[in-house]
Amino acid sequence: QVQLVESGGGLVQPGGSLRLSCAASGSILSIYDMGWYRQAPGKQRELVAAITSGGTANYADSVKGRFTISRDNAKNTVYLQMNSLKPEDTAVYYCNADEIKVSAVVAGAPTSYYGMDYWGKGTLVTVSS
Repeated sequence: QVQLVESGGGLVQPGGSLRLSCAASGSILSIYDMGWYRQAPGKQRELVAAITSGGTANYADSVKGRFTISRDNAKNTVYLQMNSLKPEDTAVYYCNADEIKVSAVVAGAPTSYYGMDYWGKGTLVTVSS
């Protein structure tokens, strides 16, 4: 069973910084693309940033130059460094893993499979004075 668990959310003043972490656990062999999404009250979930297993990142225009996504493949963890936070960054932030190769045992024999589209439960970020 693969799980993604986010941490690092909280209340911060405008202009402040936060660092979110998302750790994947389970019988993981490899993780492909990972990303951070957010959903503000009354709005649809949107992509904030994504990163490939090789480290190529892309960002939503609204966070370019302020947020940095990174990952530690050895720890199956993705991070989101958020600087110069604005009130409009207030949202629940969700971690996503697009595709994970998972080890398994079937009829006593080791094998693997590819699981798709894993999500964490989210961490709340509130930017307010």
